[in-house]
Amino acid sequence: MTLRSLLAILGASAWVSINEFLRNQILLMPKWVAHYQSMGLEFPAAPANGAVWGVWSLVFAGVIYALLQKFSLRQTTALSWVAGFVMMWLVVGNMGVLPFDVLPYAVPWSLLECFGAAWIIGKVDSKP
Repeated sequence: MTLRSLLAILGASAWVSINEFLRNQILLMPKWVAHYQSMGLEFPAAPANGAVWGVWSLVFAGVIYALLQKFSLRQTTALSWVAGFVMMWLVVGNMGVLPFDVLPYAVPWSLLECFGAAWIIGKVDSKP
């Protein structure tokens, strides 16, 4: 792995982290908190939870990097979205802790998040 590749992954990870924070901690936090309260639970928002999401964003950016080595930008966006978000929503929904009313916001935003991460990797890691 080159320095350029590492920078591409770190840049994409930062993009993903910023988007996750804005979407879930700013825009959708009231929905998450209310849904968890309705189940008698407290929404997990401790610093340790944020750290795990930071690791998730780094791993996710690495997956996007690997996909982009074999697929087009459009294909990488679609594959990473399914692997990173659709599968997560299926699991979280199956566990009963997904407030489905977040999906009208989360679906388009997450698609843009995946596209942006793949685009960043493609631009930073491309040969001059």
